[in-house]
Amino acid sequence: MDYTKILLRPVVTEKATMLREAAEQIAFFVDPKANKIEIGKAVEEAFKVKVVKVNVVTVKPRARVRAGRVKGRIAGYRKAYVTLAKGDKIEFFEGV
Repeated sequence: MDYTKILLRPVVTEKATMLREAAEQIAFFVDPKANKIEIGKAVEEAFKVKVVKVNVVTVKPRARVRAGRVKGRIAGYRKAYVTLAKGDKIEFFEGV
């Protein structure tokens, strides 16, 4: 797979910002079919950094319930927390 198909978009939340500053981790929404090895290689290829570790969280789709009735679905997603080597930073995320 090409890295543009694996890395969908960055996660820009308060938790992701704190992780980026404290633990040198970057969070991405990724393709649900991609594995840890593919995600790590995609980040290295896209941003020219060294990846130390990749953690993946998969959230399954679920029903949206309102007043005891099913009113739709909430989409599932897959998120990857990528730990970078000491001293590596991705310029794209600086100042966000």
